[in-house]
Amino acid sequence: MSLAPRLDLRQSQSLVMTPQLQQAIRLLALSNLEIEGFLAEEIEKNPLLEAGSSDAIDTPEPVVVEPSEAGSGDGEAALDIDTSSAFDEDSPGDRDGSLGLTGAAGGAAPEDGPDLDGFANPDISLADHLLAQAGTVVSGADMFIAAHLIDQIDEAGYLTAPLLDMANRLGVPLARVEAVLAQVQTLDPTGVGARTLGECLALQAKEADRYDPAMAALIDNLDLLARGERTRLKRICGVDDEDLADMIRELRDYDPKPGCRYGGESAPAVVPDIFVAKTAAGWRIELNSATLPRVLVNRRYHAELAGAGSDKASKAWLSDCLASANWLVKALDQRQRTIIKVATEIVKQQEAFFHKGVAHLRPLTLARVAEAIEMHESTVSRVTSNKYLSCARGVFELKYFFTSAIQAADGGEAVSALAVKSAIRELIAGESAKAILSDDTLVELLNAKGFDIARRTVAKYREAMGIGSSVQRRRQKALEGAG
Repeated sequence: MSLAPRLDLRQSQSLVMTPQLQQAIRLLALSNLEIEGFLAEEIEKNPLLEAGSSDAIDTPEPVVVEPSEAGSGDGEAALDIDTSSAFDEDSPGDRDGSLGLTGAAGGAAPEDGPDLDGFANPDISLADHLLAQAGTVVSGADMFIAAHLIDQIDEAGYLTAPLLDMANRLGVPLARVEAVLAQVQTLDPTGVGARTLGECLALQAKEADRYDPAMAALIDNLDLLARGERTRLKRICGVDDEDLADMIRELRDYDPKPGCRYGGESAPAVVPDIFVAKTAAGWRIELNSATLPRVLVNRRYHAELAGAGSDKASKAWLSDCLASANWLVKALDQRQRTIIKVATEIVKQQEAFFHKGVAHLRPLTLARVAEAIEMHESTVSRVTSNKYLSCARGVFELKYFFTSAIQAADGGEAVSALAVKSAIRELIAGESAKAILSDDTLVELLNAKGFDIARRTVAKYREAMGIGSSVQRRRQKALEGAG
């Protein structure tokens, strides 16, 4: 082996990402409103850039999706590369919203519960606080309903929208919305989700185990209490002066506005980035032109500066400004077209949801959408981050449409993991104290329902929903029966 110095020539290939390409990829993960802030900074740094008007900028034409139309595949190569290792800070798990429905690999719904440590934040909004808990009491399509109910709860903690209107909008039975509302009303703070002051106080009385017939009668007649008609109240409630005084003192300890302890202001309204509407030809998909980021290159000003006879360094700086401005305009155009392409494929894959409601969501992954439109999965992940879609059923984050799949036992079409969790919850809710279902029994019952699922998966889903083992449930029901 020679120890003498020598020169070797080697050839290698590597992907080198320029700062501009890195920035273009990051733009995909930003919402339209966040892009506006970014453009304001760029316009301040680059004298050749200026804010554009809606008449001056060409925006992508709306797309009409025909029923059962196959996905197209002309990807945007400039923004479509695998950057999962280079941009870990932009991964789905780092940029998700408060629902905690995203962040699992491949677009699957998360298996873990909410981060309870976040509750310590004194500035957390009521909506964020409720959404963080909602996944522990509902799942699957019911989570969509819960999210819409929470969206209609004001800063005081009261539900402001009629349930019938919401049921019609989501395409689900009124009884199902009422059942989900009952679950939302179990969340902290106690009393949230009530429609009236009486219902709010009743929820708190039930939580304190003080909702007996006398207290119920008092809450039903708060108008008499406000007028000071204690004699009538004693007669209606069937109590004496001392008992009535105790009941009134207890009512005064309850919080008539339970939501006010969270966040000084109500959560800001979500501005949709994409509109989906039903037309005679199919589904019309277009970007929200009111929030689309627009920027122009002032070429006249460039010509004036270039003809001013500047020195070599100034001309080089001006050339860099022009190249940066042209790139930014192109990057924004590619971003908009990529968003339209991904949203179009989501609508195709989840067409049953738009037609019939949340109960008809299909299993969907980022990889499946990426394959259909011939883009990389990381590109689809960034496009669906912080983007909201508005349709006749409400406003939904794009990531809400992605759920993992469980293979059907009969070899048929796979079903959503959220549907499996819902089935597990229903089976356990219907068990009796004398016939507690073990995980093995749950597997058999789920197989009979058409779900091909392993015992360890059942245990994983059960624990993720906060449901104890069969031993823990048997013990709990025994204690309840003894009480």
